[in-house]
Amino acid sequence: MALKLEYRVETHRLAAPFRISGYVFEASDLVVVELTDGDHRGRGEAGGVYYLKDDAPHIVEVLEANRAAIEACQSREELRQILPPGGARNAVDCAFWELEASRSGVPAYRLAGIEAPRPLTTTFTLGADEPEVMAEGARKYTHARAIKIKLTGSLELDVARVRAVREARPDVWIGVDANQGFSAHDLPALVHAMEQQKVSLIEQPLPRGSEADLEGFRSSIPIAADESALSLADVPGLVGRFHVVNIKLDKCGGLTEALLIAEEARRLGLGVMVGNMVGTSWAMAPAFILGQLCDFVDLDGPTFLKEDRSPGVEYRDGQIWSPDRVWGTAEATAVVAA
Repeated sequence: MALKLEYRVETHRLAAPFRISGYVFEASDLVVVELTDGDHRGRGEAGGVYYLKDDAPHIVEVLEANRAAIEACQSREELRQILPPGGARNAVDCAFWELEASRSGVPAYRLAGIEAPRPLTTTFTLGADEPEVMAEGARKYTHARAIKIKLTGSLELDVARVRAVREARPDVWIGVDANQGFSAHDLPALVHAMEQQKVSLIEQPLPRGSEADLEGFRSSIPIAADESALSLADVPGLVGRFHVVNIKLDKCGGLTEALLIAEEARRLGLGVMVGNMVGTSWAMAPAFILGQLCDFVDLDGPTFLKEDRSPGVEYRDGQIWSPDRVWGTAEATAVVAA
């Protein structure tokens, strides 16, 4: 049966400005896609990838340019041949998952091979700021079991930031995310300083394109690829350079490819992480399915927004849980239809 594609662009304000290396965010423009076949509906949400200029206008442009092919598409596998990796395919792919769940009465997590999902310990992220401000933010995350700290590439200040957070929260797992902010020259000093603060993961220290600089580099702390791993095609090139791949649905183009990346990463001996661009619960719910297969989980996006969807994912005791009524089930689409 032919599908009908509809979409809308929504602007979701952040509760406070959020700073990483090279960027400050105050709002998130999200594209919501709906696929309907007359009796059933599926939804997907995408924020795109800011550093690839894959923003809401670009996502809309891709959707319109491929409208006929999308509405004639018969499967998620066929969609991977129609659209390239990125936000547009992510939104449509996730809509296909929910549409299939609605049609079959089988939850999306079971369609993905997950019999019974479990709550997942997630990181809660601190944007880069003055060390004392970040320490106070860490103390306010009273429920957090894991904290991710955004760095900016200023080694001395970044070390002070991490030290302040560690002193404020000696009890939590800590990872740091450099967002491509450092050079290969800085890497030994960065790793040594992070060892001293009991940091457990260093995410994307070098710019995309500098992967060869990690060849043979020995680090006592696992190094995760984020910007260096956009899609399934990038995974083989991570071996011998990174220890972990951070999979984001907006980068790779949806849950379908994300699951393929996780499988290939495992085959190649890499650890697996799920991350997110800032989005609502409709973006976290499909990523939550992938998270069932991951070593590290970073799905705190809705906590940065002034307002999330209702019903939405739930955060308690440092964990994320996605109830059936949020997304990916016949129950969820029935709530929307009502």
